[in-house]
Amino acid sequence: MDLSDIPIFKMMNKRMGWLTHRQQILAQNIANSDTPHYKPSDLKSQNFSRFLRPSVPRKQMATTSAHHIAPTHKSSNFRAEKSSGTYETSLSGNSVVVEEQLMKVSETQGGYRLATNLYQKHLNMLKSAIGREGR
Repeated sequence: MDLSDIPIFKMMNKRMGWLTHRQQILAQNIANSDTPHYKPSDLKSQNFSRFLRPSVPRKQMATTSAHHIAPTHKSSNFRAEKSSGTYETSLSGNSVVVEEQLMKVSETQGGYRLATNLYQKHLNMLKSAIGREGR
């Protein structure tokens, strides 16, 4: 059985690959924090939730009694915005801010930890379903 054929595992593998690549770029930015005229780079943020939308059809909640709580549908109006420019540029033209890069590293680390935990949980669920829980 190839886990990469299962959509959730395929998505998590892509996410972990993206996070690994981002970590490499951020490490390169930090390593060049005192290189003259070095501009930091970062990967374009990916929306991994779009991978789930086509495969999961929307279901409408139904009430069978007037005493049931009616379903509410509130959409989120939050949108991520890219910050323009850098925080600061040194006299040498270097625009790497180590604190900013470390915050991104921490964010990437948390995302990777989340992806590996989800991967492990889904793997345990599959093992449980086929009767191999403890192995």
